[in-house]
Order: sequence, then C-alpha cells, then structure tokens
Amino acid sequence: MKIWSVSNQKGGVGKTTTVITLGGLLSSWGYKTLLVDLDPHGSLSSYFKQNPDEAQASVYNLFHNASRKVKDYNPRPYIIKTEFDNLSILPAATAIATLDRQVASLGGMGLVISNALAEVADEYDYVIIDSPPMLGVLMINALAACEYLLVPVITEFLALQGLDRMVRTIQMVYKSRKQAPGYKIIPTMYDKRTKAGTESLNFLRNKYPDNAWHSFVPVDTKLREASSMGIPASIYDPTSKAVASYSNLLDELLQKDKQAKIAVS
Repeated sequence: MKIWSVSNQKGGVGKTTTVITLGGLLSSWGYKTLLVDLDPHGSLSSYFKQNPDEAQASVYNLFHNASRKVKDYNPRPYIIKTEFDNLSILPAATAIATLDRQVASLGGMGLVISNALAEVADEYDYVIIDSPPMLGVLMINALAACEYLLVPVITEFLALQGLDRMVRTIQMVYKSRKQAPGYKIIPTMYDKRTKAGTESLNFLRNKYPDNAWHSFVPVDTKLREASSMGIPASIYDPTSKAVASYSNLLDELLQKDKQAKIAVS
C-alpha cells in the first residue's frame, strides 16, 4: 500500500480537488483506493455525502481511541465505501478541530494515522490523505504517514508567497523521520490567458526547480460541475482538460512507485 498526502498551509489551492480527482482515477484504473479526510472543514467528506457536523463514525474516533490507556488504531469501523467501485473514504468530523487542545499533553498522537493505516495495509493499493491548511496535530499526522507529498498551489503571487511556509514545515517535520519522503509542488488553476498566471508559473518553476511539477492543472469548469454532482471529475468527464493533467500526473507518480520497487528489489 502506498500513502500520499496532499497538503498546503493555504486554503483554496485545490487540495481536495486533487485528492478526489486522483482518487477517482486510481479507483477507475482498478486500484483499491482509500481517501482520508483530516480537514475539519470536511469538504472531502461532504463531496461523498458525509456530513462532518453529524458524523458518528470518523477519524475523530481514531484519535479518541488512541488517547485511551488501551489504545485501538483499527480504522475499519469508520471507513465507508462510496458508490464508486474501489473507492472508500475515512471521513472527517467537525470535532477534529478541537484535537490540538484535547491531545496536547499526550505523546504519540502524531502517529495515529500511520498506525491506523498500518492496520489495513493489505486491503488497499493507495491511500490519499487530505490535510488541513494549518500546522497542528492533523497536518503532522498527514506528513508523518505519507510516503510522498503533493503540494497544490494556485498560480497567483499571493499563494506563492505562502508556499515558503509550507516548504519550511515539510523540512521541519521530515527532520524527525529516518527517510524523508519526496514532495512535488503542483501548479493549479493555471490560466494561460493571463499574464499574472504565466509569470506566477515561471516564478514557481525557477524558485523550486527540483520540486515543481513540469506541467500544471488548468482552470476547468468541469471540476466545478463534477463537484456539484458529487462525482469525481475523472468519472464525470474523463475527457476534460483538468482530468487529462491529473492523469499525466498520476502516470508519473505510478511510474515513480514502480521505479522505487525495482530499486528495493
């Protein structure tokens, strides 16, 4: 099982869209896929008709169980199968917004998701984690659990200015890991018709030459239409421009995984 996290300390950059589209592609390509919602806003959960304000079974239960004297990391009671083949979700609950205050004095809470996913390592091919746009126990869990990190960023200068903060966070968290996973910065919502968009994309590639993806996800109204229907864009309209970009990104990620397996063997 491979685990990817999608993270940025700025909201509205396409994190949840990236999770859903890649998850939809993986599942439609035959991979058993689990999506994990660690964002208190619960946009990923809402997309699949799970109300984070009323959730009785969610990632919150995992953190609650992990805080007990007899710890329980089993996530199976809280995982929900979606209406789409090979695609399941571990939903969020609004209550996870209080976790930093609740578990501040407890040790080991940064590895709850890692331990939970280890319980189902043989049941899924890929896990994609949607993390919150702020540094705390939830983002720490997302970064600690993943084997590769995707950082979506809108191609506009205000978003790029906040990217430095995310990169510093990545470096800080990865110092505590024996083997730091790589990360890829994904330019999103790129509009080639605008000068600002083009300048932002060039700036991103020049500043982060080793980590910025060579391509981009364009502005595409099909993503908004798919969201209103609660259907992954890759299933709603496989021919859309944004889906084509995400397909290319996924091809590269899967190829990277294959190369890693060959290197290990």
